[in-house]
Amino acid sequence: MAIFDCWGTSYREPPCLPILAPIILVAAACAPAGAAGEPAIAPTAQSEIARDPDSGLELIEVTVVSAEARHTFTTELAASGEAQQRGMMFRTEMGDDEGMLFPSYQAQPRSFWMKNTPLPLDIIFIGPDSRITNIEDGVPYTTDSVSSIGPALAVFEIRGGLSEELGITAGDMVEFELPE
Repeated sequence: MAIFDCWGTSYREPPCLPILAPIILVAAACAPAGAAGEPAIAPTAQSEIARDPDSGLELIEVTVVSAEARHTFTTELAASGEAQQRGMMFRTEMGDDEGMLFPSYQAQPRSFWMKNTPLPLDIIFIGPDSRITNIEDGVPYTTDSVSSIGPALAVFEIRGGLSEELGITAGDMVEFELPE
C-alpha cells in the first residue's frame, strides 16, 4: 500500500485527496486530447474567414427582411477606409445574390458617388435602427453624390434595379453581424 506525503505529513490515506480529486479531474478534462503534437480540437470551417476571390474582402451574409420575404446576399465587407474608397470601382458584374457593405461603426451622414464604377447599383442607406432609410440609384461613372436621409449605420450596395424587383423599400429591416 502506498504512503502519500501531503503537506509534509505521511498518511495511508491523504487528507488532501478530497481537496485534490476535483482539481485533478478538472485538469484532466482540460488537457489536450489525442497524441502528442495533435491539436485538441480540429479547426472548423466556421473559424476560417471566407473571402471574395477577386477583391480579397471578407464575405458575410446580409439579409433584408421585406414584408413577408427574406432576401439573403453574400456580401463583401468593405471595412477599411481603403476598401470603402475603392468600393465597386472597375467591377463589370455583380450577381443577384451579391452585395457590398460599407459599415460606419458609428451612425453618421453618408454620401456616395459612382466614379469609375461601370455597374448601375442600388445604394441602400441603413439607419441606426437597422432599417432602410432610403434607396438611391447609383448611375455608372457619375461624380454626383447620393446621400443618406439622416445618419446611416451602414450602406449596402446591390445590383441596380434589384431593390425594386425584390420589393425592397425604405423601412425594411437589414440584418448582418460584423466580425470582431
